[in-house]
Amino acid sequence: MELPTPQDLRQRRTELELTQSRLAEMADVSQPLIARIEGGDVDPRLSTLRRIVEALDEAEGDVLRAGDLMHEAVASVAPDDSVAEAEELMEETAYSQLPVVQSGVPVGSISHADVIRAGEDAGQLPVGEAMSESFPTVGPPATVDEVRNLLDHYEAVIVTDGGATVGIITQADVAAHLS
Repeated sequence: MELPTPQDLRQRRTELELTQSRLAEMADVSQPLIARIEGGDVDPRLSTLRRIVEALDEAEGDVLRAGDLMHEAVASVAPDDSVAEAEELMEETAYSQLPVVQSGVPVGSISHADVIRAGEDAGQLPVGEAMSESFPTVGPPATVDEVRNLLDHYEAVIVTDGGATVGIITQADVAAHLS
């Protein structure tokens, strides 16, 4: 993710015909802070910069969110399910990996590669003994750029709300929505 410069922020704001006061209101920061950031007098905290960029994105009206992209029906297995059950579900759904979810909370992932690593008799093992780390999680308001950055490193992103799994996003979902 490339961070915008003070000049980038000023240019976007003026192109959108927003005053510093209006942008400050939208980003829930003070107008003098916007002026100081745009003037290069202060380096904002990342959370502040994110609020400003999100406010600019909202003003453009082209912000795509995780909640817009996600599949609400999440094919998953539990840690106590057998690896054979996970393999069967992967075959039925044509997915190469699945999230491992316990009581609605993502706790890991399992893929064909995990099954192969587990060995010849892996089918009888519980998924919890063969699984890998969990896919990263985001909330429904996460931007498509945040999701894309995660998908550069992971096979999927889990969307959670209050810690509970509410959806899943893969690279194919992002590509389908943007084309």
